[in-house]
Formats: sequence, C-alpha cells, structure tokens
Amino acid sequence: MLPTLALKQLNRSTTLGFIGLGRMGTGMATNLINKTFAGREGVFSPEKTKPAFVIYDAYQPAVDSFLNEHVRAYAGRDVIPASSPAGVARLAGTVFTMLPSSPQVEEVYLGENGLWESVKELDEAKRQESLFVDCTSLDQGVAKEVARKMTELGAAMIDAPVSGGVVKADNGQLSFMVGGPEEAFKRAKVYLEMMGAKQIYCGESGNGLAAKICNNLLLGISMAGTAEAMLLGQSLGLSSELLASIINTSTGQCWSSQSNNPAPGATPKTPTPADRKYSGGFISKLMAKDLNLAIQASKATSTPLPIGGLTSNLFNTMANHDEFGSKDFSIVYEYLRIAREGGLPQQKKE
Repeated sequence: MLPTLALKQLNRSTTLGFIGLGRMGTGMATNLINKTFAGREGVFSPEKTKPAFVIYDAYQPAVDSFLNEHVRAYAGRDVIPASSPAGVARLAGTVFTMLPSSPQVEEVYLGENGLWESVKELDEAKRQESLFVDCTSLDQGVAKEVARKMTELGAAMIDAPVSGGVVKADNGQLSFMVGGPEEAFKRAKVYLEMMGAKQIYCGESGNGLAAKICNNLLLGISMAGTAEAMLLGQSLGLSSELLASIINTSTGQCWSSQSNNPAPGATPKTPTPADRKYSGGFISKLMAKDLNLAIQASKATSTPLPIGGLTSNLFNTMANHDEFGSKDFSIVYEYLRIAREGGLPQQKKE
C-alpha cells in the first residue's frame, strides 16, 4: 500500500478501479491496466500522464497475484490494493466491477464498506465525476435497483455484461452489451474499447443485461440441441467430422456447431474444448446461472420459455455433478453420451 501522503496526491478523476479478479476479471483488468499504462501500442512511456490503478477482491491471493505481475511490469506507476470496495471508490473516479452474480453485486455496491457508502461521503464534485461500470451477469431487477441508488447520489452507472469467455477476456476481444444513460456509456467507451472488440449500446439501465440474458438463453438451447444432434448422428453410424461438415454447410449451422462443436474430433481444423477434455471456455455452472436468470425474467414478465425451461433443468443438473460443473458447457454432449450408455456419475453431496 502506498504511504498516506502519496494516496492524498492521487488524482481521483484519472484513477481507475477494478473489483473482482476472478477468471474473467483478471483478463479484463490486465488489458485495462496494460493499455492505460503502456498505451494500445504496448510501449511504456514514463513521461505520459500518470494515472493510478486501484484493485480489490475478497480473495486476497487473487490480489497478490495481480500485484506480483503488474507492480514489477510498471515500476514507478501506482498499482494500489484497497482493503474494501469503499476504499476503491475513495481513490478511483471510474470503477469497474466483475462479480459472480446478484448477491455479490448487492454486497459490493450496497453493503457495509461498499461503493454506495463511500460515494455518499464524497462532496458533490467528486460524486459527479464518479462512474461505475458493472460487467456482472445478474438479475435485471437487482441491477436496476443498484443503479437507481448510485445515481441518486449523483454518480453515473451502466450495466455492461460481456460475451466471449475467458479467452476473449485475456485477448481483449470481448463484446459489451451496455445499458444506462448514453452519456455514461460515452464516458466508459474508451475503457471498454481497451477490454473488448465491440461495445453495443442497448438503451436504458438493465437493457445490457436483457440482451445478455436473451443471448445466453439461445446459446444454451443451441448447444444442447447441437449435442443431441451430434450424439444421435454417432448412434446412427455417422462420424462426428462428417456430420459437423454437413450441419455447418446446411440450415442447422450455428456457433455451437461451427466454433464450439461439443463432439470431440468434429472440427479438426478448428479444435474446440471438446478436443481438450472440455477444459477452458465457459463452464457449465455459469451457463446454468445465466439460464436461471432467463427463467426468472420469464416469470417476471409472464413469457413462456418451454424449451428454455428444459435446457435450464439440464444444465442445472449438470452443474451438480463435479465431473461437469467446472468444464466447458459443451460437455453436455458427454453428459448425454454417458446417459445413453445407461449411467451417470454420482451427484455431488451438498
């Protein structure tokens, strides 16, 4: 931690904060800090304006790992660990959050030593300069309520959930779906461009989450359908590679069949998680979470989701098996293959 005097000398308006250094957040924060400190060209220039970077995660080893990598890389630049979310907002005018789901967002923003509490203590000018960008996939109603409370204080807030997974987070190629005031989106865009290839403005608060929830509902359904088709084809005597080549030049083609085919060996020219025992990628537990958000939204809006409901049940069942929950969600193919053979592994004990 920097000495107290040095902390007082930080320019809050140019300081960035990042809360949530999990698998996705670490890649996003790394791109943000690299392109802030070294520029898009990746060249470190000590004479440039000296912004600071403040980080927080409830899991201290994640903070230590991030500091170990970046403090050495940018000697002379300020990379500061905060002791709480409130500590981040006291030092940083623009704060990004990437958290597991709704309960963590409520705690970080509205809980004790949270962001709301910190902003409330600020003067009017510092409240007005405050911008919060939440990239979490969470319940739309919770997101709207958090945004309402933050904006009542005079701060700006947008929801900016992402699509692309860990690989694109690491590569700075995410897609952001953004909801909230357009002026806040314009302020955040320069930073979103450091972490992603696309930044799509979707309208009012919560609309970014609406887009993310609908997209992932379709993604889960299409992956389950692709897995069923590939498994049936194998059962009928077709090779996975042959069937994939037919599907991908026919009307059944989709991202799940072409870019993330769930059958091992189906697309040898473009290997998928299925070819590395379903490691990496977007894990089944997270797909189950996003499908649950879609089901919650459907109940709140009286929108029937018969296929979505079945798909949600399937991925929630998978998430309760150790063998499937932490693997790429395309492992639904393996889950169905084992079911075809007449057995599934023991469900994990709660």
